[in-house]
Amino acid sequence: MTTTELETAAFDYHLPKELIATHPPKERASSRLLVVNRASGEIDHARIGDFHSFVSENDLCVFNNTRVMPARFYSNDGKKELLRLDFHDEGRWRCLVRPGKKLRVGHTVEVGEATGTVEEILENGDRLIRFDQAVNISEHGSLALPHYMERDSEAIDEDRYQTVFAAQDGAVAAPTAGLHFTESMMAQLPHTFVTLHVGVGTFQPVRETLITNHRMHTESYELSAEAVGQINAANRVISVGTTVTRVLEHCGRSGTLEPGTGETSIFIYPPYEFQVVDTLLTNFHLPQSTLLMLVSAFAGKELILEAYAKAIEAEYHFFSYGDAMLIV
Repeated sequence: MTTTELETAAFDYHLPKELIATHPPKERASSRLLVVNRASGEIDHARIGDFHSFVSENDLCVFNNTRVMPARFYSNDGKKELLRLDFHDEGRWRCLVRPGKKLRVGHTVEVGEATGTVEEILENGDRLIRFDQAVNISEHGSLALPHYMERDSEAIDEDRYQTVFAAQDGAVAAPTAGLHFTESMMAQLPHTFVTLHVGVGTFQPVRETLITNHRMHTESYELSAEAVGQINAANRVISVGTTVTRVLEHCGRSGTLEPGTGETSIFIYPPYEFQVVDTLLTNFHLPQSTLLMLVSAFAGKELILEAYAKAIEAEYHFFSYGDAMLIV
């Protein structure tokens, strides 16, 4: 590819603000579905409730079963904000903080009965904070909704910013393609699960002029041997979401899909040869984001930008609580 084709600006588009979904749809299965055919270039309109009709015998849908955790915390005096970035250690948190000047090394923050002390400031500004006792996260924490919603979490988000199959604690953000599915829809679909604990980096734009200079965020994953066996036996692998895609392509990068647990910072952008995923269900992504680059690698940037333009024209809703796209 040419340097121009690898510029971040090449993955931009204009989205009217009123098309950003700031609240969930009335029903999970009521979202619209834009169907993009890579072979023919055809773009059609459907509903997410029609998804099962695109799944054939011996296909396998792969979902991300991570559970979103309360990740936003405020100090008892309301003057300091913590966004917890991982859930590996109950007593030592990695956080984004505001304001930074009030949380330098040695400074403390009280959250409920717990007192945290800033032990280290990492190169990127993240803080490592050691607490003297466990923080009651259900009492003092709230969901960290994406910035573009421009609101704090509400009671409805406790249910709707979580998939119906969420099982493994550890995500800061939801695997949004999975939010469309109900228990009855899942019962109709041959499926298995992987785990990728989605981090806040999923919403961050690429700030480098060339995407090849972008440093990808790292996220924890798990892919079981049982899931690998199901995937290898499938005629077609349907990835439900970019997070699933990243796990499968990370674990299959050698040409053979391997089970494992670890961390991935895989960055998928054009040109890229997919090793595992055959079909992709995904939401609509932010301009100049790594996720838009991933779907562009899967379907071709020109076709994706054409599909986005048609979705905007038809007034689809975008981002986490928005409508979906199926790329076949």
